[in-house]
Amino acid sequence: MARSFIGKVAIIQFPGVNCEYETVDAVRSVGLGADLLRWNEDPALLEDALGVIVPGGFSYQDRIRAGVVSAKDHIMDKLSELAADGRPILGICNGAQVLVESGFIPGIHWERVDLALAPNVMEDREGYYCAWIHLLHGGTDCVWTSAIGNEEVVPVPIAHAEGRFTTDDVKVLEEMKKNRQIVLRYCTQAGRIDPSFPTNPNGSLENMAGVCNREGNVLAMMPHPERASWLRQVSEDLGGGWGMKRRKAGGDAGKMEAAGPGRIFFESLKIWKEGGE
Repeated sequence: MARSFIGKVAIIQFPGVNCEYETVDAVRSVGLGADLLRWNEDPALLEDALGVIVPGGFSYQDRIRAGVVSAKDHIMDKLSELAADGRPILGICNGAQVLVESGFIPGIHWERVDLALAPNVMEDREGYYCAWIHLLHGGTDCVWTSAIGNEEVVPVPIAHAEGRFTTDDVKVLEEMKKNRQIVLRYCTQAGRIDPSFPTNPNGSLENMAGVCNREGNVLAMMPHPERASWLRQVSEDLGGGWGMKRRKAGGDAGKMEAAGPGRIFFESLKIWKEGGE
């Protein structure tokens, strides 16, 4: 029987990614269909997909720099067609790097790369950093954040060495702000934007953690929502309401299977789908 992605979310499995199965599970947790599509399968299988997610990991071992080899893969031509057609596309961590290297994000000038995800620059250290952080939603009209309130704070984990959104073109940054493309920004638990470490964990320009294209259907985010889709995944040491909820659920297997803070990104896709039906 031929494979079909009709009405399903396709998770692209490039060589070296390591979050593909967790991402499939996170999508399915909100009642949507999801399946893996290997990078070397027929891109035409994506034609009727509900959406596409490029997951985290180390595609092609991060050779040259993170995401750049996958960005040149022929399957990205199909993703470009889908993006232009308004299909939702999400890049998480390494997937975000792929979308940036492909020019999908910020998508201002498709013939060039206007943004970069550079190596982390942190206080007294640099390189790989893994921690729970907080994200401030800017109220941007983006498919993947439609369930998140304006100025709402969402805690999720990060795990990367090259996650610093940056550009040397002031005009590009100005246009991104004008278009309200900065969807997610690193913030304190209370929602305050602080450019210093550890609130801004990688030195990202303007505390950028997630950036969408102008049309709002393509999002590149460095944090991992699929790693925060169940309450059992939430750190017991996390402050705020989510940390308290996690600690109260300790020892109760049923309560631990409740939704975590990261699930809201996948719930947003479901809302978008139901709105179009």
